[in-house]
Amino acid sequence: MKQKLIFLFAMILCLQSFAQQLKGRVVDDFKQPVENVYIYNSVKNTHTHTTENGSFILENTVANDVLEVGLLGFEKREIIITKTDIENGITIALVSKIFQLDELVLRKEMNALETITKVDLELNPVNSSQEILRKVPGLIIGQHAGGGKAEQIFLRGFDIDHGTDIALSVDGMPINMVSHAHGQGYSDLHFVIPETIQKINFGKGPYYANTGDFNTAGYVDFSTKKAINNNTVSVGFGDFNSLRTLGMFNLLDNKKDQNAYVAVEYIETDGAFESPQNFNRVNIFGKYNAFINDTDRISLTASHFTSSWDASGQVPEREIANGNINRFGAIDDTEGGFTSRTNFNVELNKTLDDDSLLKANAFYSHYNFELYSNFTFFLEDAVNGDQIKQFEDRDIFGMNVQLSNIVNYGNVEATYTKGAGLRYDLINDIELSHTKNRSETLNQIQLGDVKQTNMFAFFNADFEVGKFKISPSVRLDYFKFLYNDRLNPTYKTLSKSEAIVNPKLNFLFTQNDNLQWYLKSGIGFHSNDARVILQQETDKILPRAYGADFGNIWKPTKNLVLNTAVWYLLSEEELVYVGDAGVIEPSGKSERFGFDFGLRYQFTDWLYLDTDLTATKSRSLENISGEDYIPLSPDFTMSGGLSFSNLGNFSGGLRYRFIDDRPANEDNSIVADGYFVSDFNINYKMNDITFGVALENIFDVAWNETQFATESRLQNETESVEEIHFTPGTPFFAKATITYTF
Repeated sequence: MKQKLIFLFAMILCLQSFAQQLKGRVVDDFKQPVENVYIYNSVKNTHTHTTENGSFILENTVANDVLEVGLLGFEKREIIITKTDIENGITIALVSKIFQLDELVLRKEMNALETITKVDLELNPVNSSQEILRKVPGLIIGQHAGGGKAEQIFLRGFDIDHGTDIALSVDGMPINMVSHAHGQGYSDLHFVIPETIQKINFGKGPYYANTGDFNTAGYVDFSTKKAINNNTVSVGFGDFNSLRTLGMFNLLDNKKDQNAYVAVEYIETDGAFESPQNFNRVNIFGKYNAFINDTDRISLTASHFTSSWDASGQVPEREIANGNINRFGAIDDTEGGFTSRTNFNVELNKTLDDDSLLKANAFYSHYNFELYSNFTFFLEDAVNGDQIKQFEDRDIFGMNVQLSNIVNYGNVEATYTKGAGLRYDLINDIELSHTKNRSETLNQIQLGDVKQTNMFAFFNADFEVGKFKISPSVRLDYFKFLYNDRLNPTYKTLSKSEAIVNPKLNFLFTQNDNLQWYLKSGIGFHSNDARVILQQETDKILPRAYGADFGNIWKPTKNLVLNTAVWYLLSEEELVYVGDAGVIEPSGKSERFGFDFGLRYQFTDWLYLDTDLTATKSRSLENISGEDYIPLSPDFTMSGGLSFSNLGNFSGGLRYRFIDDRPANEDNSIVADGYFVSDFNINYKMNDITFGVALENIFDVAWNETQFATESRLQNETESVEEIHFTPGTPFFAKATITYTF
């Protein structure tokens, strides 16, 4: 009996020695936590990843085990574990380096497409807010109102307008505007200074429980830098009286647990138009980041942006053809507007225990918008013209809370993520009026106040079973809509509420280090405008979109990465609010299916190729064949380019974007012309000074940036004409920039 007890005691001690945990944290050059770092114990053949706060736990680790630590964009490290590391934990510092595609190991990447986009961002840094969205593979944008209006977005066969079918956010703060004066989901990204962007996280399709309203075609979430290494001052001059200045300044040098910086941007340009745009924009951004202890972090962000501009508006093809005006002329050059946005955002990342992480943010935005447009010229008012004014003054309050914890069931690792949040929009004086010369209001078409609430909760589970990752999830959204019509002589508050539940189910199979397969499925939605819901008595408050994706990411050689996907999306019938006219347009059910393809190839350490294409078939399901085209839905888009970096003191690249001809109306009798546009930039670094030259539209292509089939009437016409009205794309444009870093 005594021998048995001794043996049992020895076994317990032995098991304890083999069951030791190694707790640690990974940080970067700024002492900031690094997420998704791959930690591999080469002795025990076990691995783990760091969480959002950079921490990790590696089971079954003892002294003298060897760890391999790596993440694309950092130098690899090999560490021999000591007894002290086991007892006290370990902090591992990684050193940043230039991305090399041959280091990409799919087995180690939790989101390989996001990692590839980080490579693109590193090798092709953006210097305008427009270019930020172009970093998302397959996404095309266009501007059609003097540079101050939000861009028109195209993705996966959608003409998303200004954001109806894509959810956009920055640091957890939503960009999309619900029940906006100009259009549902309106998303103005111009308050973001591009040099402050650290990471772009995106997903196509409605497959992600942590994103809700507007996530049908996809979502994009931007993360800003927590700190900067150096101060930067930049000045750029270009054609058409273009000027851009930028300053980024580190406010807390040599602080161990705190970082703070401020960025200021000023832009002005007249554009290529005969009537100057008089565009100007000021951006101010500040961020403070501090560690409460070794693992918990708080961030405070404040920003302000203001912009004003004039615009020549869209021009009809017939006036170009008959020679009355040229492509950069105008029928009504009194368009334009003013907009501003002030943001405050507080973020908290807190480790509750070894396996649990709390992530939360609270935000407030104050937003102003005033836009003058004239799309139909003299169709409705033959004397004064058809100019309209759209106006609103908005406050947005919100918060998000997300709790993640890891549970091990033998060989199965499960990560559970629970989340909840609130968004409240208070929109005063939302207005649509008929105006003259931007100074006289002829009559008010709509005027009122909107109060809109969205509360949500979601649950997501990730089960890692061998080479599989299975992710079921579900999301609940509740909406409350209130509207006071101030043109109604009798005061009355219209109200309606609606709840929606959307499930998702995703699979990821990592076949080997060089091949991943995925299958995604889910239901998403976008809300409709409160005025439509309450004044039109529609039941289609939160129309759904049902989607599925099947694809892979394949690395056939060390320097080549391919990604492919076939996908399908069914959209329910909905009523779309047209803010330009104050009316609704029924769209009925529609379906889209297509094929995505992406290619990344690194020829040498300094030469990198990327390209992405999307082929789509989009059709209405409620119209007869031949009259079932979806206006402005692109059937083929392609973008990419060549980039070079660290070629001596030189860096730069050649970029291109292509969109095919597409139907502008339901029977395809009016066609929006496609285009192929190329840009080039080159930079030369000399000590602390960098000289740069950027050339846009290097082949001086006459292209139409945005196009619509519009019925209009000119002042000298007796009958209206429906045809393409367009905003011309920028002709050849050159800009020189000098940047000083200290």
